[in-house]
Amino acid sequence: MTEAVVAAREVHVAVAVVIRDGKVLIARRPDHVHQGGLLEFPGGKVELDETVQQALVREIAEETGLSVPEGSLAPVIGIRHDYGDKRVFLDVWSTQDALGEAEGREGQPVEWVWPDELRDEDFPAANRPIIRALRLPPVLAITGTVENVAEGLSTLRTSLARLSGEMVVLRATNLPVADYLQLSRQAVSVGSDAGVGVIVHGAPALFRETPGAAGLHLPWRQAAGLSARPIPDGAWLGVSCHDAGQIAQATALGADYVTLGPVKPTATHPEASGIGWDDFRCLAAAARVPVYALGGLGPDDILRARDEGGQGVAGIRFWWPEI
Repeated sequence: MTEAVVAAREVHVAVAVVIRDGKVLIARRPDHVHQGGLLEFPGGKVELDETVQQALVREIAEETGLSVPEGSLAPVIGIRHDYGDKRVFLDVWSTQDALGEAEGREGQPVEWVWPDELRDEDFPAANRPIIRALRLPPVLAITGTVENVAEGLSTLRTSLARLSGEMVVLRATNLPVADYLQLSRQAVSVGSDAGVGVIVHGAPALFRETPGAAGLHLPWRQAAGLSARPIPDGAWLGVSCHDAGQIAQATALGADYVTLGPVKPTATHPEASGIGWDDFRCLAAAARVPVYALGGLGPDDILRARDEGGQGVAGIRFWWPEI
C-alpha cells in the first residue's frame, strides 16, 4: 500500500486546548457520532483549502462562539491514532486569548475544568497524551551530582527555592541503592513542603520503595528490558530516549512523557554534538507522548522547544550547582 493511500485514509483533525484562568474548555460528544457520549476538546476536520490554524479559528467559532486570534495559537502535540474503524491525526494547538463567552452552539454541553480533573476514561483513547501534556509542567528539573545523602538533601532544599517548577527527577547514579532510598524518602518530604513532586530515577523497585513518590523516570537501560508499564496509572512514568525506536518502546510501555536529546552539546558530554533542533522536531512530531528537549538547555529555551513540538525542556545545570 502506498504512503499516498495511507495518508488519504487518515483524517487530519485540528484540536483546540482553550485555556482561561487556568481552566480548559471541554464539551461532550453527541451520542450518535463516533465515540459518542465521551468528552472532547473543541475542533474538527481540517479542510483541503485550510491551514490547521484557520481550521481551529473556524471550528472554535462554530462550536463555541469564541473568537480566537490566529496568531495566539501555539503547538501542543501531534498524535496519530488508529481506532480500528478510523485513523486520525490529532493536530493539537492551544490558546489563552479566546474572546467571548463559551456556549455549545451545536447543542453540546460545554464547561471549563481544571486540568487535574480530566480523566482518561472520559475521553477517546487518542486524547490520553493531550491530557498528559496539559498536566505536565514546561520545565522538568533533574538533580545533578550527589555525593552523599546529607549533601543531596541540603542542595535540594537550596535549589528548590530557586526553581519555578512542579516536578523534579531525583537522579543520583553514583549512590548505592540503600543510600539512594534514604535520599529519595526524605526528598519526597522536602519536595512536598515546596509543592514539588519528586520522581525517582532508576529501577522500578525504587518507586515501590519510596512512599509518596510522584513517579518513576526510567533510564533507557531499564526501559529496554521491560514489556509492560512497571508502575500504576496515576503516577508519572518517564523514559530517557535518544531515537525513534526508543520513543516507540517508551510509548508501548505506557510512558506519560519522554526526554529526548542531547539537543545541544553539554558540559558533561562535550564530545557529543547533539541531535539539533531539526532532528528533535522530526522525532517529537512522530511521538505519541509529550517530549522534553534535553541537553544544554534551560528555561530560556522553553518557547523554542514548544515551537519545535516539544512539551518543554529538561535539564540539570540551569538549577543544580555542580560540585
